[in-house]
Amino acid sequence: MSRNHFVSPTPAVPWPPDQDRRAWVAPAVATALLVFLVPSAFLLGAMSAMATDSCGPDDCSQALTTSLNVVYGALPVGGLLTFCTWLTSWVLPWRVRWSGLRA
Repeated sequence: MSRNHFVSPTPAVPWPPDQDRRAWVAPAVATALLVFLVPSAFLLGAMSAMATDSCGPDDCSQALTTSLNVVYGALPVGGLLTFCTWLTSWVLPWRVRWSGLRA
């Protein structure tokens, strides 16, 4: 009995010449980072409302209220922008031509 019974009788199909073999790296790194960064951003954004516990909603300074409004405005806009760029990095064709934009 032959010991090479696991060897495929046909060779594997090679990559097309314009296929980027490392196209998955940038989207995978972005996904791994977003798994940790998105929950922490929302947690810190939600906890920033506790900065007004001592002064109440009407007695807080204008600077604190402005800062909180910036945070609450930046979270949805930044989240939507991040989601769109993350989705684009996965959806772009995995060709060498698109490697720079994907990264």
